[in-house]
Amino acid sequence: MLPTGPYGTWPSPIDATLAASHDGRPEYVGTVGGEVWWTEPRPEEGGRRALVRRRADGHEEPVLPAPWDVRSRVIEYGGLPWAAVERPAGGPLAVFVHLPDQRLYAYEPDGTARPRPLTPVSAVGGGLRWADPVIHQDRGEVWCVMEEFTGERPTDVRRAIVAVPLDGAAAEDRTAVTELSDDRHRFVTGPRLSPDGRSVAWIAWDHPRMPWEGTVVMLGQVAAPGAATGTAPFTGVRPVVGGTDESVAQADWAPDGSLLFVSDPSDWWELRRVSPDGPGDGLVASTALCTGRREEFGGPLWKIGLRWFQPLANGLIAVIHGRGSTALGILDPGTGELVDTAGPWTEWAPTLAVRGDHVIGVAASPRSAYEVVEVDTRTGEARVIGSAHHDPVDPAYYPEPQIRTFTGPDNREIHAHVYPPHHPGRGAPGDELPPYVVWAHGGPTGHAPLVLDLEIAYFTSRGIGVAEVNYGGSTGYGRAYRDRLREQWGVVDVEDCAAVAEALAAEGTADRARLAVRGGSAGGWTAAASLTGTDVYACGTIIYPVLDLVGWATDETHDFESQYLHSLIGPFAEVPGRYQDRSPLQHVDRITAPFLLLQGLDDVICPPAQSARFLARTAGRGIPHAYIGFEGEGHGFRRADTMVRALEAELSLYAQTFGITRTDVPRLELTT
Repeated sequence: MLPTGPYGTWPSPIDATLAASHDGRPEYVGTVGGEVWWTEPRPEEGGRRALVRRRADGHEEPVLPAPWDVRSRVIEYGGLPWAAVERPAGGPLAVFVHLPDQRLYAYEPDGTARPRPLTPVSAVGGGLRWADPVIHQDRGEVWCVMEEFTGERPTDVRRAIVAVPLDGAAAEDRTAVTELSDDRHRFVTGPRLSPDGRSVAWIAWDHPRMPWEGTVVMLGQVAAPGAATGTAPFTGVRPVVGGTDESVAQADWAPDGSLLFVSDPSDWWELRRVSPDGPGDGLVASTALCTGRREEFGGPLWKIGLRWFQPLANGLIAVIHGRGSTALGILDPGTGELVDTAGPWTEWAPTLAVRGDHVIGVAASPRSAYEVVEVDTRTGEARVIGSAHHDPVDPAYYPEPQIRTFTGPDNREIHAHVYPPHHPGRGAPGDELPPYVVWAHGGPTGHAPLVLDLEIAYFTSRGIGVAEVNYGGSTGYGRAYRDRLREQWGVVDVEDCAAVAEALAAEGTADRARLAVRGGSAGGWTAAASLTGTDVYACGTIIYPVLDLVGWATDETHDFESQYLHSLIGPFAEVPGRYQDRSPLQHVDRITAPFLLLQGLDDVICPPAQSARFLARTAGRGIPHAYIGFEGEGHGFRRADTMVRALEAELSLYAQTFGITRTDVPRLELTT
């Protein structure tokens, strides 16, 4: 018989240091000759992102030593920060964005020279930033997205597709950067050149729409490269697919010259094609390549350069698809036949690369963290080739997720992953119900994936359950599901999280008196709105949140999301009272539960000024609370020491609120 102990008191080998060291995932895979490259997190190195290569002999090593940090800040959430090509002689040539100065650098990793800057520094606003680069050796250029601040306000910014000379001519002279697109759109992705080199396609959109609401694919013509004239701006530019109510998430060219794209003219993102066999420029109406499947073949474009599909040279297409969770499949566009690859992975990140008949991606499962996976499409064999998951503890301590669908107000479906308390060597008294924490993901146009997360295991292995809620507004369940949040932010998300919490209590899974809510970013908003708008929770953890809608709508956030509230709340000029009514800042007098507020002091998306105003109104009201601000952290914690302190503080809040005795974490000092 297992030894028993009250829920929340169980010992666990998964401490905060272990959880922090495994935070983050590989991103942005690509192939360079016979090698595979990607970026991966280094929490223990100040949170930098390393560029890593897997050589043809299987040896894995960094491309760049510390302190080089390969990450772009375009639209603040960033995008593809590197590109590399194998030169006929001399090894690979790489270009990358370095986080601290946001300059684009060129580097020959097999040489002896240090990285050399290709772009200048700007002192205006947030400076010059770059993302989604593609190297064109024949032109001696890098084509990419340029983001340029024109003033001091966060919305004083413009973006364009540009050509940056590889010879370094632009390192001190901004005028050496050639702008290839015009100013008709506020947001653009990187350009994709057609196989014949004559056409180029990219995605564009404008405020007040977000990219998952409405985008267009732009098509232009490209002048032949010439030493005398250099690259000229694109000509004949026009939209070809998409619109104000259609979201194109990715566009790229097939080897036969047809244009492939992921779009949602129906309720689901689906893979479509524009045939090259029409009159004039060869474009005709698009056709769906895989019909009759109520699942997503794309997702929200939170970063520039995400890839849900990748054409193969043999005409097949690698696709990431699914409903709720995702799989990697190989699609025959001629027949519509889709065959999923083998393996245990339940979630594939939107980054794909191909090398011959092989597809490389980043995947995870409830028993393994994200790792770099290669699939041989001829044999179906899949193997891990990079960032391999290694169990830092006995996997018997990992939680066993339950995929659940709950019923919310108006009988609407609510999708969630429930992780009951789990410990191989402990049980609880038979008459005790466990505490549960409801996790609200960020976005809010985001999704809680079904993958191993040691932060979840940190709590479940101690006897505290976790319920991740994919509330209305989440992606992965069709456009109608994510449109539930239109003008209902702070209502539907709060109701759905509460409905899951109350259902778990009603069915005898959770202790109704020991429910908590936690979330970061938009999830931090939901956590704060839940504490001011419901009496469901005994406490809450609010992480780099939105707290004041009026401030957020009036130049207190970055440009990308500066008009996001137009759809989430309604046009500010038309419904200003709604911005006041929904804001947790305006209702701190309703809070009766203790809370912990965690904030990055360098956050430009959800700035610390909002947390400061919230705390000022909370002071003296008799509500136990704690605030921790982290120097050097922005939106999303990346440093190991930050994550350790944040996790331990959160556990201490729950222990104090739920009456749990723990001596293995510092006691969080709560003030009133």
